[in-house]
Parts: sequence; structure tokens; C-alpha cells
Amino acid sequence: MEILIKISQFFLSLSILIVLHELGHFIPAKLFKTKVEKFYLFFDIKYSLFKKKIGETVYGIGWLPLGGYVKIAGMIDESMDKEQMAKPPEPWEFRSKPAWQRLVIMLGGVTVNFVLAYIIYSLASFAYGDIDIAAKSIKDGYQVTNPILTDLGIKTGDNVVAINGEPIVNYSDIRKNIIEAETITIQNEGGIKDVTLPEDYLGQLSTSKSRSFFELRYPFVVGTVADSSLNVQADLKPNDIITSINGEPLKYYDQIADRLKPLSKQTVNVDILREGQTLSMELQVDDTGRFGIRPTGTLSDIEKVGYYDIVRKDYGFAESWSIGWNKFTGQISSYGTQLKKIFTPSTGAYKGVGGFKAIYDIFPDSWSWEFFWSITAFLSIMLGVLNLLPIPALDGGHVMFLLYEMVSQRKPSENFLEKAQMVGFFILIALVLFANGNDIVKAIFN
Repeated sequence: MEILIKISQFFLSLSILIVLHELGHFIPAKLFKTKVEKFYLFFDIKYSLFKKKIGETVYGIGWLPLGGYVKIAGMIDESMDKEQMAKPPEPWEFRSKPAWQRLVIMLGGVTVNFVLAYIIYSLASFAYGDIDIAAKSIKDGYQVTNPILTDLGIKTGDNVVAINGEPIVNYSDIRKNIIEAETITIQNEGGIKDVTLPEDYLGQLSTSKSRSFFELRYPFVVGTVADSSLNVQADLKPNDIITSINGEPLKYYDQIADRLKPLSKQTVNVDILREGQTLSMELQVDDTGRFGIRPTGTLSDIEKVGYYDIVRKDYGFAESWSIGWNKFTGQISSYGTQLKKIFTPSTGAYKGVGGFKAIYDIFPDSWSWEFFWSITAFLSIMLGVLNLLPIPALDGGHVMFLLYEMVSQRKPSENFLEKAQMVGFFILIALVLFANGNDIVKAIFN
């Protein structure tokens, strides 16, 4: 069921983004009286799951879910329709339109992507508000499992004071700034110290089994009890919180392994917090030092035990648009920084480039419209930015040649554009193979 939920979110999000992106090309093309021959969700190589011709355009759904496209008459694109291009230009073809109209058509897709992301961020801010955790309330530090950090002497219980000298006010500040981090200021029982990250820490992160940096320390919240667990018949319920073992307080789940290891094959007394009431029961520890309980945890669970100060912000409809703009521009800036690091070999960030499996993994295994729209907004920005790259087969490549034409008043020859399109196509294939190859390597070795 969890896999089905993830797959459903993945395809729904990509379908929305692809259809709206292609509409961004389709609408201005029709406004400028340019013939659009095909409008497809997914690719229809030799076969279509569905197609129907309405007017001069064939609308359809292909079988290969690697994207979508609109085929605009008289345009050198991935279809490489040389037969059509060999004929004299017709007034309804793309190549016959003024350069500024062609530029508008080519920029339509990424424009829709950016506008869509801004609208989603704004409406989500209005509908859901924002939830964060005040950094000053995190008294016992964070959970640290990443070997990059532990090798630098950072451990669970250490607190993050600043990144690159910028104070951490809320927990989300860590996630926002960690990509650009060069130094992290840590506070622990030994005092405050600056830790310098290696230049290639992003590359190390991508090949590490642990992809997290600083995670919140959650209480031991009961999720599910394994069928093979010795405690399968115990009176445990989802969202119970185990607060002590044999009379010793258990504050965080990350303490459980050390606590249970000496108690293997024993029966222990535990205190359970359930709906505000404390209950006592006996649980059995198996020979591996485990209860056989899968933990869970949400911010509401943290609120129950009062570990952190939850910061909630609600926005009015008018205010949400300025908040959405801040989120939109901040995400574009962050993604731009990531691309810069990816194209800087010394950072090793290129090792973290992922394909469709990486996108699939972003979605949670339970349905949440709040998370769905947040991820969709991010993917919309990603799609827009990537399409602006000056690679001939992408929108950015077409824009690059159009700007050259408008500035120089010289139109590149169709023969040159065909060759450039072919080069760009092979570059894209190489990038797709590299990204999805990374997914495969990570799945095998990580």
C-alpha cells in the first residue's frame, strides 16, 4: 500500500508539471496562430495509450513516462522532422513567426513552471501556515548519525549554533543553509567550536548510507509491532510513548540501543504515556537487544512531551502572497547554488545527482496534500531551471539561439540548428543515463 501511495504521488505530480509546462508552449503558439500538431503527456514512441485529434492537434498519452512534448509545425525539435523543414516555410509555421513571438513561445513552459511554484507556495502558506521549532528550545542537541560529521568529532547531543557564521534561529535554518555550509559552529559540554567541512562533503554525503545531517531527537513513539516480535501480544497501541525502562527515564529513541543491549533476553518494566495518562507494563527484550517495535514520530508527538517550542504561523490571504514569494525566490536561489556545486567537480556534488528513482524517493509513503504540494512546487522550480540550461535540445538552447538572432539580426541556418539539436539530444541522453545510473549505483552499494 505504501508503494502504491508513493507511485500515485510521483505520477500525479509529474503529470501536472508536464501538462502545464507544455501548455505554456501551446497557448502562446495558438495565440500567434502557429500550428501545433501534437500535444502529449509522456512519449509515444511507436505507440500511444490514448490519442484523439481535435481540430489540427492530436492530443494523447504515450507509454514512456520520461516527459511530454508539443510538436509545433516548422520548428526544429526532438522530432527532427527534416521532411517538413525541407519544404518552403508556411505562414502558420514556427519558423515564419517574428523572433520575439518565437521567444515568447519558447519561454512559455518555464514561465508556467515558475508561476505555478509561486502560486503553490502562496496558497499552501494560506491553507497550512508554517510550523517550525525554535532552536533555543533544543536543549539536548541533535541526533547525528552521518559519518562525515562523526569523523569531524560531531556527535549526538551536540547543538548547532551557526552555519557560516549565521545564527540558527529555527530548526529549518539548518536545512536551508547546510548545502552552502563551509563551517558549522557547534556547542556541547566542551564549549563552542567551529568545525570546517571538507570541500567535497556533498560528494561524501551522496555515497554515504546516512544522508541526514542534524535530525531532531524524538521520543520512543510506538509505530507498529513486528509479527515476529516477542511483544506482539503486549497491550501496545500506535502513538504510545515509552518514557522509562526499569524506572530509568528514556527521553529519546536514540538512547534505546545502549539501554537495551545489556538487557537482552530479559523482561523489563516500562512506563507508557498514552493520551495524557501514564501506564505501566512488561515488555520482553529479544536476544539482539530489541523490543521488535518500529518507531514513528511527528511534531505532535514532540508537543505531547513538551521537549521543544513549536512555532506556528498562520497567514491571511493577502499576506500569503508575499510569504509565497519569499519561499519561491529562496528556493530558486538554493537550487541555483546546488547547480553551481554540481558543476564544480571539486565539491563532488555531481555524485548526488539522481534520476527518477531519486524523485520518487522524495515523496512520503503516506498521503499528505501539504507535502505533495510542497514537493510539486520544488519540482516545478527544478524543471523550470533545468529547462533554461543553454543546451540546444532544451528550451534554454532555443532561447539562446533566438537571443543571438535578435541581437545580431542574423538567423542561424536550419542546417546548423539541426546539428545543434542533435548534439543537445545526445547531451541530454548522457545526463539522463548519468542521473539514473547514479540511482542504480546507490541502490546497489548503499
